[in-house]
Amino acid sequence: MTSTSALTRPQLVAWRNAVFTIFVLSGISIATWVSRTPAIRDELQLSTAGVGLLILSMSIGAIVGLALSTPVMGAIGARRGMALGLTVSAAGLAALGVSADVIGVLPAAFAGMAMLGFGNGAVDVMMNVEGAANEAAFGKTLLPLFHAFFSLGTVAGALIGAGASALAVPVAAHLGAIAVLIVVTAVIAIRFVPVREELDTAGAATTVKPPVRERVAASLGVWRDGRLVLIGLIMLGMAFAEGSANDWLTLAMVDGHGTDKTTAAVVFGVFVAAMTVGRVIGGPVLDRFGRVPVLRASAGLAIAGILLFILAPVDALVIVGAVAWGLGCSLGFPVGMSAAAEGPHSAARVSAVAMLGYVAFLVGPPAIGFLGEHYGLLNALFLVLALVVVAGLASPAARSRR
Repeated sequence: MTSTSALTRPQLVAWRNAVFTIFVLSGISIATWVSRTPAIRDELQLSTAGVGLLILSMSIGAIVGLALSTPVMGAIGARRGMALGLTVSAAGLAALGVSADVIGVLPAAFAGMAMLGFGNGAVDVMMNVEGAANEAAFGKTLLPLFHAFFSLGTVAGALIGAGASALAVPVAAHLGAIAVLIVVTAVIAIRFVPVREELDTAGAATTVKPPVRERVAASLGVWRDGRLVLIGLIMLGMAFAEGSANDWLTLAMVDGHGTDKTTAAVVFGVFVAAMTVGRVIGGPVLDRFGRVPVLRASAGLAIAGILLFILAPVDALVIVGAVAWGLGCSLGFPVGMSAAAEGPHSAARVSAVAMLGYVAFLVGPPAIGFLGEHYGLLNALFLVLALVVVAGLASPAARSRR
């Protein structure tokens, strides 16, 4: 096992770049599904509620993956766990493509979505734990940049998806090719992630693991910290805003604003590009102004963007709304991760708030689907506003303790 203090500068950089790559692959896997959602919906002949159920299957798989992520890390380590999770995600993408485009079997599509969710749910916790550890080893704000690489992956996935849609590439061929890319790249990247024990409260590597009951109690005990609960609310609101856009923005453009599928995919690409920009510049901005002012401004920008996206009468203003929406929710999740990592049992704290954030990220979109079935997708997005307001009100909890 390796202590982070024993790593050389080149090893730290290689570790950072490997985790960057894992974030990119996770983003690509999600954006690949999102960018072809209208085509998958049409191939499977699903209603809006049916798409919501499809997303729900991914959410259930993701929650299981989230719940098992910590035991998996303890059993095989984060780097093997990330490789395994991305392999499952890739298999899920391939299964989804075949089920929608070749065999037309709805249960197979649900299974593929559950696999996609399981793999990403498990990997999301592991890569954030690795990112927080790497950030601590470098001694400067890095998590927004890690999440910028996730957004970069979603931009790449969205652009590839828009191109595939414009060229009428079959869904099965598109998703299958991306699945192969994810597996091959993941196997190469994890070789540069150090094998290490999770750090204890003092920051030293532990050689003897406590009994399972004690580890579970310690993991649950972190929720007695009221500050951590409020950090979880920040992540819940911002993750809901991000997840709703990831799963519904393209369909909201097609069904709500009447655009074609290619335009919808491009607007989604604009949204994730805005998120990427927010996360790239987020580190210096946070170091300059502090977490609380930045989170408050971000919440206000997200609210304005979502309102404009819902209510704007012309496509140009809708795109402006998508940009503001993406910029506004870009920093909530990574800032919450950094804030949670401060204090004892940092790995347990990061895992706990990640669980809450990803529950919102994954369970929220199906709720939007069910509301959209009855009130329309654009009206359903008003639910997102309420949770972003909550995130803005809870932002003082993220104040740095360092």
